[in-house]
Amino acid sequence: MHGSALTHPRTALAAARRAGCSVRSAVAALPRIATLLGELTETGRQLERLSTFAAAELPEIVHQLEGMRQQLSAIERRLDAAAVTVTQGSRRTG
Repeated sequence: MHGSALTHPRTALAAARRAGCSVRSAVAALPRIATLLGELTETGRQLERLSTFAAAELPEIVHQLEGMRQQLSAIERRLDAAAVTVTQGSRRTG
């Protein structure tokens, strides 16, 4: 079994070259991988800051939306109270 490298030296040499190329490619990629991990870490920090900001602002947004809903309800009630029934025979204006 261990003699197969001796009987097929070209195959063994080709395998060694492929392994060397793979190792060289992996080592060459390490700086890029490190850069990407740093960017990913920074993105995580930014997302954490954004979620903290959103969590702090949500109660105020809900409060403002409730105020707007109350204002819209008041406008709707005034419009309903002032509604005039229009029929086919009603006088047209405008």
